[in-house]
Amino acid sequence: MTRPAWRDLLERCGLHVLEDTAAHRGPPVLAAIHAFAGYEVRPAATIPLASPDAAAELDRAWHLQAADASLYAPGEVAEFLILPPDSKATDPGWVPVRDTNPGNLPSRIAEATGSPEFITVSLDGRRLCAVSEEEYDYWVVRHTFG
Repeated sequence: MTRPAWRDLLERCGLHVLEDTAAHRGPPVLAAIHAFAGYEVRPAATIPLASPDAAAELDRAWHLQAADASLYAPGEVAEFLILPPDSKATDPGWVPVRDTNPGNLPSRIAEATGSPEFITVSLDGRRLCAVSEEEYDYWVVRHTFG
């Protein structure tokens, strides 16, 4: 059986796919995409694309917001759900992962895909933290589902 390309991509990003997928359900994928890319979305943090240290600033901003959203906790293993970057949004859907190399996740994803854009949610599916590339800025977006 051939391994799906999204699984190899996640592993190249330093994300270990957790096998217990039944226990973790994210929000509806389209609701998450709307929370990430809808017209009314406002960023929790912005980093100018033209900044000389934009990648490092984006890494720091995302990890600060992700920790505040309980995706990362000091001294604990980072586990969350992710929509695999560069795949169809609905296939495979949310994938539970463990970040085996905490730090600089946006840069690792950009290195593997050419773009730092991605969407994650907490294992309980309630807190979203994502990165988007807008016209002049990188945005770190946060959202809480009801």
